Amino acid sequence: MDRKKFLMTASLAAFSISACAHVKIEGESGKIEEGEGEAGFIGECATSSDILGPFYRPNAPERSDLTFAGLKGSVVEVKGRILGIDCITPVENAVVEIWHCNTEGEYDNDSSEYRHRGSQTTSKTGEYSFKTILPGKYLNGKLYRPAHIHFLVTSPTSQQLVSQLYFMGDPHIAKDPWASQEKARERIRPVVLEDVNGNLVVNLDIFTSPIEE
Repeated sequence: MDRKKFLMTASLAAFSISACAHVKIEGESGKIEEGEGEAGFIGECATSSDILGPFYRPNAPERSDLTFAGLKGSVVEVKGRILGIDCITPVENAVVEIWHCNTEGEYDNDSSEYRHRGSQTTSKTGEYSFKTILPGKYLNGKLYRPAHIHFLVTSPTSQQLVSQLYFMGDPHIAKDPWASQEKARERIRPVVLEDVNGNLVVNLDIFTSPIEE
């Protein structure tokens, strides 16, 4: 079975999908209502970190559309909000950078096109959105790393975050030394159909941490 068909099949079989309505994803710990982000709870909702990995390239172009002509794979919108240390306030001017491999598990490490890599700066709403593809898996020693997307979030008001997004239902999560950690649970997200046109969406809200003094 080719990679595109496998990923689409996994998305439809393993994830809870609504084909007729917009799906809003809340955090694993539940929706944070106004008033819960008081001083005693600062930083308690912070998104956990993950390894940077060996394939990071600085100076990725600022863009939201990472697709290109001839691209193979299932197109997906990866989106969410960057929220402050009070767990509710949107973070403006945060730089969100993502990178991932292609469907064959290969990273673009040296081309001028910076394929599957991009960055953008959040507006007043703290929102980010990237149009890309579902990445493939690749061998790490004797085990496959589950499909994942790397995140690097930099904000003038919070600590820099290096993390990874994983996909619910991926059979390689259980044996992966990073994705299987308890702290990674909130970053294992479902892929859903957002509308009747078959558009795939993954939602990950990122909660920042206080700057360490």
